[in-house]
Amino acid sequence: MARGSIVSAQSRTTSTLLSTLVARLSLSSVKCRIPFTRSQYLPSIRLFCKCSHAHAVEYLTDMTKYREAFSRRMAMAGLKPHHRIALGVSGGPDSMALCVLTAGWKTGGFNQNGEAGEFIDGLLAITVDHGLREESKEEANIVSHRVSDMGIRCEIVRCDWLDGRPKQGHLQEAARDMRYRLFQKVCIQHQIGVLLIAHHADDQAELFILRLSRNSGVLGLAGMAFSSQIFSSYAYSCHEDLKNHSILLVRPLLDFSKDDMYKICQGGNRDWVEDPTNRSPLFVRNRIRMSLGDLSSCSFKSELQAVISACRRTRSYVEHVCSNLINEAVTVMDQGYAVIDLEILNPSKIEDIFLSKFLALVLQFICQRQRPVRGSTSKLLLHYIRTFPCKTSLTAAGCYLCPTPGSRGTKALVCSSIDGPLPSKLELFQIHSDGEQRHCVPDVEQILEDAKSYSNHLIQDASDKLLLSMISDSVLTEAKRFNMLSESTYKNILLLQREEIKRFKLDSEVTSDSQLMHAVECVGTYPSIPLQPGQVCYFMNRFFVTWKLIKENGSRAFPREVHNDGGLGEDSWNEYCSSCLVGDEMVAELRHMIESDWLYLAKLSKGLSSGNLPLEREFIDEKTGQKVEKTNLCADYGRLSAKRAILSLKSIPVAARRSLPVLVSSHGQLLSIPSINFNICPCLMVSAVFKPKVPLGGGHRSFL
Repeated sequence: MARGSIVSAQSRTTSTLLSTLVARLSLSSVKCRIPFTRSQYLPSIRLFCKCSHAHAVEYLTDMTKYREAFSRRMAMAGLKPHHRIALGVSGGPDSMALCVLTAGWKTGGFNQNGEAGEFIDGLLAITVDHGLREESKEEANIVSHRVSDMGIRCEIVRCDWLDGRPKQGHLQEAARDMRYRLFQKVCIQHQIGVLLIAHHADDQAELFILRLSRNSGVLGLAGMAFSSQIFSSYAYSCHEDLKNHSILLVRPLLDFSKDDMYKICQGGNRDWVEDPTNRSPLFVRNRIRMSLGDLSSCSFKSELQAVISACRRTRSYVEHVCSNLINEAVTVMDQGYAVIDLEILNPSKIEDIFLSKFLALVLQFICQRQRPVRGSTSKLLLHYIRTFPCKTSLTAAGCYLCPTPGSRGTKALVCSSIDGPLPSKLELFQIHSDGEQRHCVPDVEQILEDAKSYSNHLIQDASDKLLLSMISDSVLTEAKRFNMLSESTYKNILLLQREEIKRFKLDSEVTSDSQLMHAVECVGTYPSIPLQPGQVCYFMNRFFVTWKLIKENGSRAFPREVHNDGGLGEDSWNEYCSSCLVGDEMVAELRHMIESDWLYLAKLSKGLSSGNLPLEREFIDEKTGQKVEKTNLCADYGRLSAKRAILSLKSIPVAARRSLPVLVSSHGQLLSIPSINFNICPCLMVSAVFKPKVPLGGGHRSFL
């Protein structure tokens, strides 16, 4: 088994001058953090560092520089030392350097060593034990102890792989997804709204080459955002206030290099773990990292970073323009669909890169799609939206587009397609109304507002060396034309691109048929799921749906016409409701609307029998002494409710009706369509609130 190396900085107990000037690297063995096949075994490598007196003086000066740069970046993100902050910590030099700088920033440089068991207030490190090896638990504990020694409280979370261990080819991606999911969960549990991640400039360069080889345009080549919102796949409730929480993810080290990470760890006298698997060529990022290492001249690095910076400025400008277009031309309806005013948008006058991004943001919002719209789908949408007036329909990227009824093609309707890929697993949870705040994360909006003053200067005119190209080769050509790249750097980047394209094609050829089958397995009709009273379902990542019985207010819920015609008192109504279609033992199910639902409403509104009601039963009204047939009363209420629902339904385009949530009995009998205020019983209260997980525009993105 391959083994990692624990690297230790200067000894903290030696008092001699010599020991303060020489960084000692004591090595002990720890097994690596990524599992191997037999072909992946690597030998353990011992690392040593020798520092002269001159280097030590320079190194002390560098720490001041790092702290000042880190403080500036935190201010640019709108963060202040009193904010509650979490750190993603793996134990490597990157995350340990992040701990050193954050602890110093939080405390002003004092009390960083956790003396007498004291921890820095409002700071939590999160270490994820992926549980893929026997040694992972011990390694996580080692990292936790080291972080605790710095005065940072640390929580270890362990992965629960419900579907079994991830496949080798998807191991890194699956581990990353699980890691971020756990980060979000812990942040919400501890009421923390900010998560710091230790990505740095070398990571950004690797991502640039990776996306270049995948033919990404300038928006993809912009790489990782300095700060962005990540939205939890889970919903939470506080006092019956249903919320979708976001966490502000900040990468304050993007201006620092990998070498800087080692210097910061040494400056903070902190140990770290080197993972030898980072040198394995079997992983794409490792191959790119080693190739970039062979081109490690200062000019190459600085020119590459200049291009990345230009891409990031360009993306900021594009998203700024798209935000304005959305505000001017898009209307979002409470029933979960959007209308694009094509006359206001005037798509024929908008460049491809802006219009493509605009459409991607609208479609991702409507269907809550995780992956961006790209390639042939993007070209298809561009062609569709440029055709004016709009006369045809189109299904793309999980959405259905068509002319808005009555608009004569001047407006386009965008709604979710139920035949598209299904969203992630549904979450069911209980509303808490006992006055206790549960999992309520502080709002990050104020932090984002404070950060705007720092990012506004990046929104520049298109003439300011912006790389407005959707093709990667054109981005490089434009960068060369603007003198960002020298001829040698330009050729070296193209060489890296070609090499990785070859490897990517080889990797693509070994994609198994089972993986292809899995990619389309989730396409189809949305399943119905059971929903208990008081329970909340986050339906299609778009609607909060809940229901309950309100028998004590049943008579007030009846329409005036039914109440007057029936001649019943409140007690009689309560008795009536106790034995109608909706009862205490009822288990409801939730599904999307189908064609037979509105056909049933049409029949019910005309008083036609549908077979949906129970057999006739009678009871004696205590006040009047009259026998009352409950079925007739239930039918009367249902008929009047259906009439009102039909009127509401007429204002909703047919295409948009299909994604509305519907409540049915366990036998499939229609109970409620809350979006159009239809209920079969006055004692049944059903709520459906349209609140997508990710807001229109994709949430905050900052590419500083």
